[in-house]
Amino acid sequence: MSIKIITDSTSDISQEEAKKLDVSIVPLKVIVGDNQYDEGVDISIEEFYPILESSKTLPTTSQPTPTQFLPYFEEAKKAGDDVIVLLLSSKISGTVQSATLAKNMAEYDRIHIIDTLNASMGLRLLVEYAVNMRAEGKTADEIVSVLDEARHRLVLLAMVDTLEYLQKGGRLGKGAATMGSLLRIKPIVTLNQGSLEMLAKARGLKNGNKILSEQIAKAQGLDPNVPVYLGYTRDKEQVMDFKAQAIRDHHLGKIEMHPVGCVIGTHTGPGAVILVFLKAK
Repeated sequence: MSIKIITDSTSDISQEEAKKLDVSIVPLKVIVGDNQYDEGVDISIEEFYPILESSKTLPTTSQPTPTQFLPYFEEAKKAGDDVIVLLLSSKISGTVQSATLAKNMAEYDRIHIIDTLNASMGLRLLVEYAVNMRAEGKTADEIVSVLDEARHRLVLLAMVDTLEYLQKGGRLGKGAATMGSLLRIKPIVTLNQGSLEMLAKARGLKNGNKILSEQIAKAQGLDPNVPVYLGYTRDKEQVMDFKAQAIRDHHLGKIEMHPVGCVIGTHTGPGAVILVFLKAK
């Protein structure tokens, strides 16, 4: 018997990384015109962002089906393994619902489905936290208990480089997007118990970095068990600038940096910065 860890592709863990971590990835789909891709399988980040930037209409995304989860669950049932499934917030996707339907189909009660209330680097943080606890010899119940508590201390902030993709997605009028570009406004959004909310509208990159840094200070201490995570869509230099500032302002220890994948990138657009940290208890 062992503990299997499953997540979805919005964790922005690559297939190569998943093999090293011994984690299974269930992909969401990205639909561009008449073409449909499994994220991280049929299309790479390098291939996707030029398509996103040149597309007149915003690509769409869709959740996995229950049948994508079912083989993993049936295999675990046959082996008598525990399964921990960490997924994108149910407030922004039906992925948790698909996994729950698959669990019911498998009729196996040792499948633990966790609605992380998060996405991207936030989901990745919890997956890697679970992997580390598994390596330490913790039981599935112990890992689930820690993660269930930790997800409520997790903070995700995303600074969007342009309002264009919010406008393309119908969340903002074209006039407001044009004005936002002229004023160099960078919206900063956050996840509040799994729901996307506007936190601030920064005037320019420098002010945006300042607001992100202030959120670390407001946490009044970070959990020492996990690193701070930074995500970026295409523009790595931009996130490097913030990393340097965060280290300088807060004397942070380990910081991990990773590219953001196609599904999350569809909604943030290129040039976004994602900051994730776990507040101390």
